[in-house]
Amino acid sequence: MADSKSEILQGTLDLMVLKTLDAMGPMHGFGIARRIEQISEDALQVNQGTIYLCLIRLVQKRWITAEWGTSDNNRKAKFYSISKAGRKQLAAEAENWARVSGVIGRLLLLGDRRG
Repeated sequence: MADSKSEILQGTLDLMVLKTLDAMGPMHGFGIARRIEQISEDALQVNQGTIYLCLIRLVQKRWITAEWGTSDNNRKAKFYSISKAGRKQLAAEAENWARVSGVIGRLLLLGDRRG
């Protein structure tokens, strides 16, 4: 039986993390991963190692910020927030995604036209 959960395309995790933080406000890494899985109705699986590497990369690019806080279950956790530069990047990435996915959609339709 094929696995019904898809791996996330390279480059799209940054976009999903930025959008999640923009929509939800500050969150810790585990919460971000679970939210992406929830929104995808569990079609996407976010590996914990992958999400933390992504968060480190986004902090280094200054698209998100990190600060320590207390989680809902009273544990110390690092909370991430989108920065002003991150919001600019989110807009650019979303525009690019719309363009690229539109092109892919048109290419997929080409196969339907043969007869």
